[in-house]
Amino acid sequence: MAQFIKLYNDNPSEKEIAKIVKVLQNGGLVIYPTDTVYGLGCDITNTKALEKVAKIKGVKLEKSNFSFVCNNLSHLSDYVKQIDTATYKILKRALPGPYTFILPGSNSLPKVFKKRKTVGIRVPDNNIARAIVEALGNPIVSTSIHDEDEVIEYTTDPELIFEKWQNIVDVVVDGGFGDNHASTVIDLTDGEPEVIREGKGSLDVL
Repeated sequence: MAQFIKLYNDNPSEKEIAKIVKVLQNGGLVIYPTDTVYGLGCDITNTKALEKVAKIKGVKLEKSNFSFVCNNLSHLSDYVKQIDTATYKILKRALPGPYTFILPGSNSLPKVFKKRKTVGIRVPDNNIARAIVEALGNPIVSTSIHDEDEVIEYTTDPELIFEKWQNIVDVVVDGGFGDNHASTVIDLTDGEPEVIREGKGSLDVL
């Protein structure tokens, strides 16, 4: 059964963050808050954990479109080909924030993602999510957790999330009620920004 860990966004406990990081390093799956909906994530360097997430989502890992959740833009060069100044300016304006930016993938992507031409990068405006990634030392691969209910697309109550996921994941982080609007997805691979999905993030950053 999963651990249920309560954290406060304005001051996440280092001790509890360390517990979550240990679970991730051991190949565990974590549900955690972002600045949009709750996400399901694992350590980007752990292939077995990545395969578990893909299985839960019912997709092939190499064809998955999971986001890479980063603490800031310093990891960019690890996963993204060199980008031009205009693109970088958009990223600087928008992040941290409720956006997923699709960028050209570099040759140094983890082995399972080698065939991917693009990656989705997230830097959420949420201290809990960023503290986990910072303490882990590399991005987490993440996907939104959808609700089976056709009326509500995303579950916002961490206790209900725990009820549903406690036997599937290793940790559910209670960071308060989540949002039920997903991130805005913007493709920056082609020079001109292209909005793929309009979500919580305003398009004024473009």
